Amino acid sequence: MLDNVKVVLVETSHSGNIGSAARAMKVMGLSHMVLVNPQCEVDAQTMALAAGASDIALNAQIVSSLDEAIEDCGLVVGTSARSRTLEWPMLDPRECGEKFATEGRKHKAAILFGRERTGLTNSELQKCQYHVSIPANPEYSSLNLAMAVQTICYEIRVAFLNQEAAQYPVASVDEYPRQKELELFYQHLEKVLVNTHFISEEQPGQVMNKLRRLFSRARPEVQELNILRGVLSAIEKSGQNK
Repeated sequence: MLDNVKVVLVETSHSGNIGSAARAMKVMGLSHMVLVNPQCEVDAQTMALAAGASDIALNAQIVSSLDEAIEDCGLVVGTSARSRTLEWPMLDPRECGEKFATEGRKHKAAILFGRERTGLTNSELQKCQYHVSIPANPEYSSLNLAMAVQTICYEIRVAFLNQEAAQYPVASVDEYPRQKELELFYQHLEKVLVNTHFISEEQPGQVMNKLRRLFSRARPEVQELNILRGVLSAIEKSGQNK
């Protein structure tokens, strides 16, 4: 299960943070690091702070976009330290760990960490099924990147160990679509809504954001998503026959 977990760092600007995050991952048995458009090199500072976990940093997958990092994932959770204009399904770290321990047995799952200063953007967070927030001291909530990675990876490992020790079998996991399939669905949905004049092609944003939130909350399974795509195709065909 732990091999199916991706720790995704988005546009990291300090090479030492990559090393510190790699160390935090290895301590908890995680090894799949993905760097999205890093703003620094994996260098000597990375190796120094990795402190024995340099293999994870050196073998990190480097991609140019977040979509590429998560396209094969059935679960994507974004870390968010602040409330957003559009509320999203939230998990605490313990719930997040349990979600990964269960779903990671069947498909790839990604936990996203944003830029050191600004975190993840709203558009990046909208690619997630859930958001997770670490309930730090509100009077001093200054968590650095490695601390956040350590906290979430710890919860994933604890949940994994609890399942391993359980005397009863793990509950079956529903088959969820991969992120790439979800993005194709959203593109199809937006196209149909524009063509039927439900939304404006110039300003699709707010309605589409709310629809993304709706479907993230509902988490349609693969067969359900196929039904929705079929409905959209039927609407398109009906419009062409008029």
